[in-house]
Amino acid sequence: MPKIGNIELPDFPLLLAPMEDVSDPPFRKLCKEQGADVVYTEFISSEGLIRDAAKSVIKLDIYEKERPVGIQIFGAELDSMLQAVDIVEKSNPDIIDINFGCPVKKVVCKNAGAGILRDIPLMVKLTEEIVKRTKLPVTVKTRLGWDNNSIKIVEVAERLQDVGIEAISIHGRTRVQMYKGEADWKPIAEVKNNQRMHIPVFGNGDVDTPEAAVKMRDEYGLDGAMIGRASIGYPWFFKEVKHYFKTGGHLAPPTMQERVDAARRHLQMAIDWKGEKLGVFETRRHYTNYFKGIPHFKEYRMKMVTSDEAADVFAAFEEVEEKFGNFQFA
Repeated sequence: MPKIGNIELPDFPLLLAPMEDVSDPPFRKLCKEQGADVVYTEFISSEGLIRDAAKSVIKLDIYEKERPVGIQIFGAELDSMLQAVDIVEKSNPDIIDINFGCPVKKVVCKNAGAGILRDIPLMVKLTEEIVKRTKLPVTVKTRLGWDNNSIKIVEVAERLQDVGIEAISIHGRTRVQMYKGEADWKPIAEVKNNQRMHIPVFGNGDVDTPEAAVKMRDEYGLDGAMIGRASIGYPWFFKEVKHYFKTGGHLAPPTMQERVDAARRHLQMAIDWKGEKLGVFETRRHYTNYFKGIPHFKEYRMKMVTSDEAADVFAAFEEVEEKFGNFQFA
């Protein structure tokens, strides 16, 4: 059974990936209820934390029912990262995760996220100092490399382990790939098969079916899967994967009523946590998947994703419930 520090995990745990404007407390709660074993916060800017920026500080909110929960930070300046660690510790997470994988330009241009893959010595030094700064287990999320010509993930993972990280999650793409093409899990398996590695190695990227999770476990021998896009608007994915592990069969998809109820809860929790304006806006990206596969649904989806008032979105849910209540999902 894999462990992150002293945190014991089940065989082949499923981790909710940190996703900007997605893996907030309401969504983490839904995923936890459906079987996610470890959840991570959205990534948090170290510079934002030390400036006490509201958008960064609110992301520190965690709740007991989420545990084990990791808070993820990013940055490239040592002093800022260390100050951020001190701030994060006050929220009492179970894990501190360092983001060395975000590929977006606004992060990379500051040498943070996947940008640091162009400077491995700095990546290792930052990690070493963060490990020294905290008593919490430190984990890392990263990518295979900057581009196909600079993939040294076996060496990088070993060096990060040697300075004290307790687990590593690796997305099977380079920064240059962004999210295009297929994730390559072979280099991640090479990390796992390195005889010097003794910490858990989790795979990330394209785990979008229960069969893919089984393949990552059985063919590639990884310690667990980090789930990202497959869970957006579909927290049931974790439950479906675990059911497949146990039985070899597919769980029946959630009913229309279950989907409407989850969407309602999600929106209400988001409003309670971040206010109506942001709550309405930041749950929009989930509705396509909540109601995926329903024919002639565009009118209702447009209401959900263009309405600025919570009452209008809740009214749209009621319309969907009445009109499509008997729809059977395949």
